[in-house]
Formats: sequence, C-alpha cells, structure tokens
Amino acid sequence: MRLMTANITLACTALLAAFGAQAQTAPGGTLDKVQKSGKVVIGVRESSAPMAYAIGANHRFAGYHVELCEKVLAQVAPSAKIEYMAITAQNTMPLVQNGTVDLGCGPTTNNLSRQKLVSFAVTTYVSQVRMAVRADSPVTSFKQLDGKTVAASTGTTAVQLLRKFGHENNVKLPTQLGKDHFESFLMLESGRADAFVLDDNLLAGVLANSKDPKGYKIVGEVLGSEPIALLMRKDDPTFKKAVDDALMRMMKSGEVAKVYDKWFMQPIPPKEMPLNLPMSDTLKQLLQNPNDKPLEAYAS
Repeated sequence: MRLMTANITLACTALLAAFGAQAQTAPGGTLDKVQKSGKVVIGVRESSAPMAYAIGANHRFAGYHVELCEKVLAQVAPSAKIEYMAITAQNTMPLVQNGTVDLGCGPTTNNLSRQKLVSFAVTTYVSQVRMAVRADSPVTSFKQLDGKTVAASTGTTAVQLLRKFGHENNVKLPTQLGKDHFESFLMLESGRADAFVLDDNLLAGVLANSKDPKGYKIVGEVLGSEPIALLMRKDDPTFKKAVDDALMRMMKSGEVAKVYDKWFMQPIPPKEMPLNLPMSDTLKQLLQNPNDKPLEAYAS
C-alpha cells in the first residue's frame, strides 16, 4: 500500500504548559514520544471528503477532521512538526495500535470492538445514514421507495439498515450493491437506481465531486447514527485527556461549530461547491455535553 507523507510546521504560540507539567512527560506515552522526536504523525484519508481528503497534484490534506486534528495539536504540541500519513479503513487500527500513527484523523466509527484496540476522543461528528436522490425527485421518505431500486455499497451498514427498515415498515426495497461508493452513485446517476443510501457526510462528499453537484439532494429519515471520532493508541490516558481537553475547549468556544460550517456549509475544494449539510441536533447536543460513547450506545 502506498503511504503518502508531507511535513508542515505549525505556527502557533500556544504553550504546552497550559496542560500542566504532568501532561507532557508520561514515560513511554505519545506526548513523551512527540517531545523527543519533534514530530507528530497524523493518519488521514485520501478520498473521504469532507472529513479527510487529498487536494490537488501535491496531495494537500484537508477536511473537517484534519483541521480539528491540526487545531488540537497546535494546543497539545505546538512546537512539533506534523507528518501526514495516508491510511485506509483497513489499516487504521494496526497503525494506531503500533504507534506508527499518533492521532487518527479519518472518519472512523467508535464502537465497542474497536475500543478494545484503540482509544477514541470525544465524538466530533455523528454520521447519519440517509439517501441521495436526484434534485427533481419527489421522494422524501424511504417508504416512497417501495418496489423501487435502491443503490448501496457492499459492506456498509446501509445494507443491513435498509433490510431492517423494509421489514419493520412492510416495504420492498430491492437493493443493488456497488463495489464502492462511486459505483453505487453511478447507478443513481445513470437512472438505474432511484436512491443511493450511505452515511450523510460521505454522500455529501460524493455529490460535491460529481459531474453535476446541484443535480442531487440528501433526503429521508435517519436509518442509523454512528459516532465518529479522532483515535489514538490505547492505554495512554495522558494523551487522550490532552486531546479531549483541547476539543472540549474548542466546543465550548464555538470553534468546532465554525470548522463544521466551513466544511459542511461553505464552498469546499476542489470544485468549490457547498455540501449544504446542516449540523444535526445530535451533534449540537454533543458539543454542549461531550462524550466518547460507542456506536452501541446510539443503537440502544
């Protein structure tokens, strides 16, 4: 697998002392490692807009979670250089576990099984499974798709959630599976499907990068919610506390809401199209009362 890295220096005057002397010298901890090496490695994605993605020929990494990571590290380790490492959903856990990646900044769901391997920061996004339809479609509810073809991507939770919704509401939702999100979207784009079902943030990213971003809209009930968070090595409570404290300060000050607005409501590169995905009520509540609860707490 190709790993792409790039280094930048964070220009920040924040003092690490704000976290207390004990927050920077835990033997064997991440902050101790960063202090000794002078760099911090963050794991990013190459194609998960607007959360974390590469832009342009030089692969400048950006996105909602990437910016939150940068702002956290400006507080936690202001003198450290940031090294960006492109990772995938498949290798995120092992690279965080073995310390290759200090802070995972891709869109990773916090669940109980993963909590056995890594630690998650307080939730900074709640992904909601909904559907994309053509802009002129009258469909606003999954019940209106009874007997119509629905597209979804292989291996996503959307597949199981569609089956559950169909069973509970006595509607037939014939589902065609694409090998990835782009193939699934092609079914909607070509008219072979009436809707494409996926996490709303990923749907928004796919639509924004389509040939006609204004030709589609995200609608429908929320089939399921998943907490998305930054992640780090397990059993390093000092680093987790530093990251959580930094995020909670930004939540309280309104900084996280501003970053959200930048990536979800304003025009974003490369096509400078807004996703127009307002913050959910669930995330608004989490910014007021932060927690690191796993997916299972949302499913209950």
